[in-house]
Amino acid sequence: MNFTLRYFASLRDAAGCAEEQVASAAETPAALYAEAAARHGFTMPLARLRVAVNGAFAHADAALHDGDEVVFLPPVSGG
Repeated sequence: MNFTLRYFASLRDAAGCAEEQVASAAETPAALYAEAAARHGFTMPLARLRVAVNGAFAHADAALHDGDEVVFLPPVSGG
């Protein structure tokens, strides 16, 4: 399946990009994040992230479908 992955804040910095297209057999955001973490060296555990699929917050074990946009949002602080 093909996915659009979007990264923000520290994940964007670690990946070196804000968005990428990936082909993967991952069936859940959790599996997709594990692949991205291995590829980009992410150290933030999935439990600390929010996940959105196609613009709506989703559980890390939600089913993915071909063409989905998956967003990984790390916690951010403001001042």
